[in-house]
Amino acid sequence: MARTPKPETERPPHDALEGVALPRETTTLIGHRDAEDALLQAYRSGRMHHGWILSGERGTGKATLAFRLARFVFAHPDPSAREVADATDLSVPADHRDAHWLAIGAHPNLLHLQRDWDDRNNRYRAALSVDSVRRITPFLGTTAGEGGWRVVIVDPADDMTLSAANAILKNLEEPPRQTLFLLVTKSRGALLPTILSRCRTLHLKPLSADETQKVAHAAAPDMAETDDAELAAALAGGSVRRFIELQRQDGVALYRLMRQAVEDGSKEAQLALSARASTAAMTEQLMDLFKGYLSRRVRAEAEPTGQQQPPSVALVRWAELWEKATLSGREVETYNLDRRQFVLDLLETSAAALRQPGIPERV
Repeated sequence: MARTPKPETERPPHDALEGVALPRETTTLIGHRDAEDALLQAYRSGRMHHGWILSGERGTGKATLAFRLARFVFAHPDPSAREVADATDLSVPADHRDAHWLAIGAHPNLLHLQRDWDDRNNRYRAALSVDSVRRITPFLGTTAGEGGWRVVIVDPADDMTLSAANAILKNLEEPPRQTLFLLVTKSRGALLPTILSRCRTLHLKPLSADETQKVAHAAAPDMAETDDAELAAALAGGSVRRFIELQRQDGVALYRLMRQAVEDGSKEAQLALSARASTAAMTEQLMDLFKGYLSRRVRAEAEPTGQQQPPSVALVRWAELWEKATLSGREVETYNLDRRQFVLDLLETSAAALRQPGIPERV
């Protein structure tokens, strides 16, 4: 009888949300039926590709699907087994031994790579380092327990440094049999072309607003109900993580204030928003809302409210604001610049762009 592995003492992942179940702990999957069916059919065919890229917006269930597949192949290591042939999805009971080991982060046949903790600076590293990726080689050099599969989940693969990406490429080129690489990524284009050429890609579409709320309440049952839940779900754009953050941090009020700052040119709203950008987390949420707004403007989509729609502006102007917001936002974090001044400048520039002809000022 196999011994129960001991869970490792660990900090929560860098992207964990308090009170929200981790993907490895989640045994249900809502939405993404096509992607799940594709993985199940590939597995039961007996010709499972060794490398998969699961792409899509953050918070849409990519990591949950990766752990769901890992749990299934651990529980059913023989693709030709009757249980696999009869399976209608990749579900495994929560009380199954492999599900339990996975949930506590102690499965011996799984290597989950994320950003490491930096003891010297007392924070998580900004990227997934080459030293982390080098753990793959000794992991694959061991014999899988009970003759089963070994699974490597890189979450997210966008975080890999160039050296780390090159290191994992070597493992992708000649993997041992019964090995699966699952690369979770928001942007497929962020990966090296050589990695893309060695993997199959499954793109996960955003969840519907109803699915978003259903998953969020299952993952965070203690989350308070609000009158703005439907609007928050619409603003979340299919991301459960974004929906939870909007609900917890009064993001809908932030969105309304942002529209006043940009569309009405309200100096009071601009100053109020810049004052709230005192932390990286608040700045990130504001920029997430702002980019979502710009994305809808570029696509000429209606805002998810009953309010009057924004003024019509040439597509090139919205595109310029998107570029300036993205590039300037990176500079703020890279060089530790004044977040409040950055937000104020961006809002003033955006408001001016809606009212004046010509090219928006440089942020």
